[in-house]
Amino acid sequence: MAQRHTPKKPVMANCIKAFLVGGMICLLGQFLQGFYIAYFGFNERSASNPTVATLVFIAVLLTGLGVYDRIGQWAGAGSAVPVTGFANAMSSAALEHRSEGYVLGVGGQMFKVAGPVIVFGTVAAFFVALIKQILTMLS
Repeated sequence: MAQRHTPKKPVMANCIKAFLVGGMICLLGQFLQGFYIAYFGFNERSASNPTVATLVFIAVLLTGLGVYDRIGQWAGAGSAVPVTGFANAMSSAALEHRSEGYVLGVGGQMFKVAGPVIVFGTVAAFFVALIKQILTMLS
């Protein structure tokens, strides 16, 4: 009986919103990379570092202004593009706990979110490097 009265979820509309916002974030990243290549003389590989740094800066700035959260509420998973989504998660945790002090509040809560990501990234990088080394030795 409860299922009959539960409103239907707009799955298709949510998918379209996520696609549009995620696509816009990726389009901004491509634009920034092209900008760094055209105006600062970077090549494709070296332009990725300032591109990621700029995307992180924009995400943190928008989180601090409260805009990124509204985008996330509207777009859902589309705002969770890895670079900007992680920057948002880190900065929102820091902002939420700033009243507890810089070390225990900001630092402690921020790294509660970042800790598992850093550990997983380090372990995954180790195993990828190990596999690459083994494949290099075999060939």
